[in-house]
Amino acid sequence: MPESEKYSKQEAVIQLIVFRLGEEEYGIRIEQVKEVTITPEIARMPKTPPFVKGIANLRGDIIAVIDLEERFQLRPAGEELPAVTYTLAIEAKDYTIGIMVREVPQPLSIPVSIIEKAPEFIQDLNIHDKYIEGIAKTEDRIIVVLDMLKLLTPGEIMQLQSKGESSAAAARTKA
Repeated sequence: MPESEKYSKQEAVIQLIVFRLGEEEYGIRIEQVKEVTITPEIARMPKTPPFVKGIANLRGDIIAVIDLEERFQLRPAGEELPAVTYTLAIEAKDYTIGIMVREVPQPLSIPVSIIEKAPEFIQDLNIHDKYIEGIAKTEDRIIVVLDMLKLLTPGEIMQLQSKGESSAAAARTKA
C-alpha cells in the first residue's frame, strides 16, 4: 500500500521543501519559502560570520545569503560547494534571507502525526529559540524539520539587516 494511502483523509498534512545538508535531509514548511532559484552572484561582506556567504540581488531585493551546511558544521572537511547551488528565499516579518543548498529542493507532503518532537539535547545551545521543529520519519527517510524563523539569533538578524541596508544604499548611489 502506498505510504500516502496509509494515512486517513482526515489527518492534517503539511507541505515541506526538502533539501540535503551534508548527508542528511532537512525540511522547511513551504509557507516559509518565498521562492527557490539558482544562487545569484554573491558579494562577500566584511566582518560577518563564515557561514554568511554575502549578499545577493534577488529580483531587485538585496538579501543576505547563508550556508546552512557551514552554519551546522555538516560539510565534510575540505569539500567545496558545487559550481551551481540553489537558494531558498526565506521571508520573515522584517527581513528576507537566502539559504544556499547543493541540490534542487523538492516538495513533500507529510501528515503532521509523523513529526516527532526533537530531543532537547540536539538543539543548539547557543540559540535560545528552538529552531528544530521536529523529526519526520517516513518508511525510508528521516527529515529534520526546521523553523527558519528561529534559526538566526536577534543579533545575527540585526547584523544582516544593517549590512543589507548599507549595501543597498551604496548600490543606489552608484546607479
